[in-house]
Amino acid sequence: MTAQPDLDQPSAHARELVRGAYDVHIHVAPDVMKRRIDDVSLAERFAAVGMAGFVLKSHYLPTAERAEVVRRARPGVDALGAITLNASVGGLNPIAVEIAGRGGARFAWLPTVDSANQRACQAEEPAGAKPPMWARLQADLAEAGMAADPVEVLDADGKVLERTRQVLRLLARHDMTLATGHLHQDESAAVIDAALDEGVRRIVVTHPEFTSQRIGVRRQRALAGRGALLERCFTTPYTGKVSWEVWLGNIREVGPEHSVISSDLGQPFNPPVEDGLALSADRLLEAGFTDAEVRRMTVHNSRWLVGAEPLPDAPSGR
Repeated sequence: MTAQPDLDQPSAHARELVRGAYDVHIHVAPDVMKRRIDDVSLAERFAAVGMAGFVLKSHYLPTAERAEVVRRARPGVDALGAITLNASVGGLNPIAVEIAGRGGARFAWLPTVDSANQRACQAEEPAGAKPPMWARLQADLAEAGMAADPVEVLDADGKVLERTRQVLRLLARHDMTLATGHLHQDESAAVIDAALDEGVRRIVVTHPEFTSQRIGVRRQRALAGRGALLERCFTTPYTGKVSWEVWLGNIREVGPEHSVISSDLGQPFNPPVEDGLALSADRLLEAGFTDAEVRRMTVHNSRWLVGAEPLPDAPSGR
């Protein structure tokens, strides 16, 4: 399995199918590592192709204030802020979550690069796969003696920590979307149950096909049965971390109604961010998914996750 070598151009039909979509997972400048494009320029490109908005994800810094600046600089494109609960914000830090919520953040990722699962993962990238850009930064921090302890969400008995529940209560209070980050599938299941108990309304399982997660179809179905959406990131197969066959097969097995497509783009060596959902749409169409299924995964489910108004063609049921 090798990474995709060329930068394909999305079809006009795919472009039209993803009009009105949000990309709920992107990495753009300003950031602590080199990115392909900055957030204001990306908003201009989203407007040009008819997409509604995007969620600004950083592994290291909250982005709510950035998002507000982008919205003012480019009215009409809905840039949304987020927080990721890694060591740089104090891990499971209720104060950081409260401030992010008050500042308008719409998404909160549980630990990613500092999750216990990511730290413990011994899985090797498939041959030819491009490693994530954050891996070098994490190595630099460790070499400089600044490797933080893993951010745990469960106790030694596998029960959800009270600190985790406090964070979940804050997400519910601010009506923020919970993303599971790089948790182990067992951790995700426990936290999703706790999130539902605490009143969180929107939950997404972050790229279940990613190297450190590899969540199987049976467990994916169980998580979907709890009401969570499964996030299908374009970069996971595009950069060779999993085959397109597995990525597409998991969507089919679990059901398009339970999937949301995002790009996870912004890296200098990958396609333009504004092309990610349309390129995904072309892959899905080639694999036999219908226009309605593609539009549900890219447009309607992404709009539901960010709390946007449903479009007139949105299916009922969510």
